[in-house]
Amino acid sequence: MVAKTSFENRPCPIARSLDAVGEWWSILLLRDAFQGLARFDQFQKSLDIAPNILTRRLNSLVERGLFEKRVYCERPLRHEYVLTAKARDFRPVLLSLLAWGNKHLAPEGPSLVVVDRADGRWAEPVLVDRQSGSELDSEGFTLATGPTATNRMRQRYRFSSAGSGLPLIENTVIEHRSDEARRQ
Repeated sequence: MVAKTSFENRPCPIARSLDAVGEWWSILLLRDAFQGLARFDQFQKSLDIAPNILTRRLNSLVERGLFEKRVYCERPLRHEYVLTAKARDFRPVLLSLLAWGNKHLAPEGPSLVVVDRADGRWAEPVLVDRQSGSELDSEGFTLATGPTATNRMRQRYRFSSAGSGLPLIENTVIEHRSDEARRQ
């Protein structure tokens, strides 16, 4: 069995996010938890997953702060897995995956959609900038390094910012990378 590479300590938030929830069983467990499942047997039945794999995934999600493990029965000892605030913040990501999958991977049509609970109307998930309301899929938005970016990240991305909310300053100087910078 090949050891999984950890991205936990990488400076990129996308890499860290993949480390926390990128394994497919973890994302499917979060999906099911958002639908109200909380117990081991419920997850196992829904996903048809081997108990040893389910145990590892649930333990990992607890360790990473996405589930809180709570006792619901003393004899025999049984636990339920409750979404944390950190996990609830993942919901828009999950809905974005659903929308992308329906658009690009479901030629037969959508098998799962987002609906408004009040009227049953289908909703189309999109990411928008909180301040302007503009969709983030446009060419007007790009990735930029933040105040804690490494030198390697600053070399990789065209824009950088001194801090949150400050105007972006185009990085027009491309430095020659030293051996030390390449190792970062």
